[in-house]
Amino acid sequence: MALTTAFTRLFALEHPIALAPMGGTAGGALAAAVSEGGGLGLVGGGRGNLRWLDRELAIVTANTSKPWGVGFQSWAAHVTVVERALAYGPRAVMLSFGDPAPFVRPVRDAGAALIVQVTNLDEARQAVDVGADVIVAQGMEAGGHGGSPGRGTFSFVPVVADLAAPVPVLAAGGVADGRGLAAALTLGAAGALIGTRFQATAESLADDSVIKAISAGRGEDTERSTVLDIARGVPWPSRYPGRALRHPFVAQWRGREAQLAADPDARHDYQRRVAAGEFPDEPVWASEAIDLITDVMRAADLVGDLAAEAEETLASLRA
Repeated sequence: MALTTAFTRLFALEHPIALAPMGGTAGGALAAAVSEGGGLGLVGGGRGNLRWLDRELAIVTANTSKPWGVGFQSWAAHVTVVERALAYGPRAVMLSFGDPAPFVRPVRDAGAALIVQVTNLDEARQAVDVGADVIVAQGMEAGGHGGSPGRGTFSFVPVVADLAAPVPVLAAGGVADGRGLAAALTLGAAGALIGTRFQATAESLADDSVIKAISAGRGEDTERSTVLDIARGVPWPSRYPGRALRHPFVAQWRGREAQLAADPDARHDYQRRVAAGEFPDEPVWASEAIDLITDVMRAADLVGDLAAEAEETLASLRA
């Protein structure tokens, strides 16, 4: 059976799967591979590094003629950067973590679909109000940044699906296999936005050491914190902590975030230890579902496998 939903119909997709636009990891090759596999590939535009964006958007346009998109962090990206990305002809723009309203007009003027990721019900209502074509309900199990205190995916998705209907909702956070996709569909979602699982693919821009750490990790090895953002000097809003593999610097400063922010010597010590190789260059952002990630696949094959496992799971439940 084919998993046809409002999301697949909107973009003429084979499978109700979208690639999370992970900054620095979800580049053009990965997005193109996901789209070629029948899902919706989203390039991780992040805060809007133009050189990186131009390079990766050129790659995705050269490697797929199927629908693809690009995602940005609303709190940091500038409208002109989004307009630059729209010149490449994405089928969708995804906005996360902040007010999407300033970006709506250029997205609409370009004829692209608007995807808005939300982490609480106030954000979900805002997404409905700005006319989002798709809403991503992100649970706190997700790797990388998310809302605080956050809601579990299992309880959050159906509430957002009810609130947003008939707008299709994607589930995000802790989905790493076909059973998770099947669960998302039974909760009322029209598909799933998947991040960490796609880091462990051949086309991912993640460093080999990151992929190995994810493959060897367990959900209990992850922790949500703002410490690493403060230490790196990245001005993420404090309401969006990041889930990463446990880190000794987080253990050292957990509960003392304000003190760390006011201590330049401590932040310099973090940078010194990174330069010395004591700490990794970047945090290993990872979902609680990393226990399910044990191999490295081609992204297009992974899309097909996820969909097939979801179909089998749903068929077994019907039986």
